[in-house]
Amino acid sequence: MNPGTTSQTVHIHRPSSPPARQAGPWSVDAIQQLLDKPLLELVFEAQTVHRQHWPAGDIELATLLSVKTGGCPENCGYCPQAAEFDTGVKAEKLMEVEEVVRAAQAAKDAGATRFCMGAAWRAPKDRDIEKVSALIGAVKGLGLQTCATLGMLEPHQAQTLKDAGLDYYNHNLDTAPEYYTDVVSTRAYQDRLDTLQNVRAAGISVCCGGIVGMGEAPVHRAGLIAQLANLQPYPESVPINSLVRVPGTPLADSEPIDPFDFVRVIAVARITMPRARVRLSAGRQQMGEAVQALCFMAGANSIFYGDKLLVTGNPDVDADVQLLAKLGLNGHRTTITEGDHALAA
Repeated sequence: MNPGTTSQTVHIHRPSSPPARQAGPWSVDAIQQLLDKPLLELVFEAQTVHRQHWPAGDIELATLLSVKTGGCPENCGYCPQAAEFDTGVKAEKLMEVEEVVRAAQAAKDAGATRFCMGAAWRAPKDRDIEKVSALIGAVKGLGLQTCATLGMLEPHQAQTLKDAGLDYYNHNLDTAPEYYTDVVSTRAYQDRLDTLQNVRAAGISVCCGGIVGMGEAPVHRAGLIAQLANLQPYPESVPINSLVRVPGTPLADSEPIDPFDFVRVIAVARITMPRARVRLSAGRQQMGEAVQALCFMAGANSIFYGDKLLVTGNPDVDADVQLLAKLGLNGHRTTITEGDHALAA
């Protein structure tokens, strides 16, 4: 130091890490406070949680096939497969094993590691479960994880699917309990919770999420996440869907959710369910690459992969490959051992 000069202390301010959060239970108010945080602060917290629990940073690629389309007796206001809505979707019978195997092999060849089979039933009959079990066994034989979404299940039906080798069962809660009757009246919210319990009891992993952009208030989004996060345990997979507005459905004229609000839902799902695969699901085709990138930053680490989700559009495989490459993200790889346990390779 030169004579006659004075010293000055320079303070460097480093951003503090987000506070550690309890595992739950989560109140609706606490989740609403998260949703209301400044967006960049919320995304930073979600990304911090994400890196703690998913250091590999990979993206799970799942493909969804409608194995039995249309004719559903439910009146879910978002669904083009409901029999009472005129959406142009025709009822079809359950696909044959050979057809499903071809589709599953094509999905695997394209990079998918989980193959999901959806059937438009309110509740399958036992003879339907037997047929689906054959599909599960055939897809499992290709070395893919298996998932099914078939409607409400009885305990013995869930056990039959487990015995057939089913890895995951999808049954979404859709929205918060208090908004549910605005969306569907042909079943009760408790019916969905009962099916989830039956799936858990059979030892099948749970895939359960919801839909936003159905005219719900922000508090209903908080209520949905509270329901999911407080399940014991919370789902292994959490698909977050942005409503695809299909002409002919009651919700076709719903106001689209603000893209940043959708990112907020992804971020809060990641914070409240840190070990779940948070899946960026329906509605990606309308989001654009920038919003999808924000969702990945907010903790999404799974996508549906393929040009169709049941009967609605989805970005094609090439577009997804290019997007993941631009972002430097790697697709998740899964192998099936002889004991039929899925392991990350």
